[in-house]
Formats: sequence, structure tokens, C-alpha cells
Amino acid sequence: MSPRDQGAVWNDFHELVNLSPGELEDWLAREESKSAGQHESGGESTGHASGRRIVAILRSKRGDLSDDDYAHMSKVVGYIKRHLAQRPSGDTTHSKWRYSLMNWGHDPEK
Repeated sequence: MSPRDQGAVWNDFHELVNLSPGELEDWLAREESKSAGQHESGGESTGHASGRRIVAILRSKRGDLSDDDYAHMSKVVGYIKRHLAQRPSGDTTHSKWRYSLMNWGHDPEK
């Protein structure tokens, strides 16, 4: 990924991920977080695993991020944008839709 592309991914990621590392860690420890998303073979959901990686990325210095980190950041940006476009009608406060987004570092109520 070129430095220019990395800059765009960095900006998009930090614009869309609106939970701090501490907030995201606290969220990931809750049962609501663990129950949201697609689970493979009864294990951890994809979004929950992504949330743990997002915490690590948020705590890293920009210069310490690898190409793989930027690829994950790009995946996070794409997921959040797609998921926001699928907002269900009605109150989403306690919805799987919101919980899934929060696993990916974005609280649509924030």
C-alpha cells in the first residue's frame, strides 16, 4: 500500500472508529458484545476478534503499523460503511446491528 493510500485509510479509520481503546475493551468484555456477529464453530465472532485487533491498532504509533494492519484498517472502514447503510428502522439501542458495529469500533449512538 502506498504512503498516500495509507494516509487515506488512516484518516477514514480514525473518522469511523469512534470508540477509544478503553471503551472498546470494556465493550468487548460484555455479553452483548460476545453474542453479536457471525460465530465460526461456536468460537469468537469475526467482529469480536476484529475489535481486539482494533484496540491494538489504536494503541500503536502510526509508524509502527504494518501493511497487514493497514489492510485490516481498510477492512474495518468497509465494514462500518456497509453496516451503517443497512440501518434497521426503529430503535437500535439494544439491537444486534448496533452491537455488531460496536465490535468493529463504531457506536452509531455516539
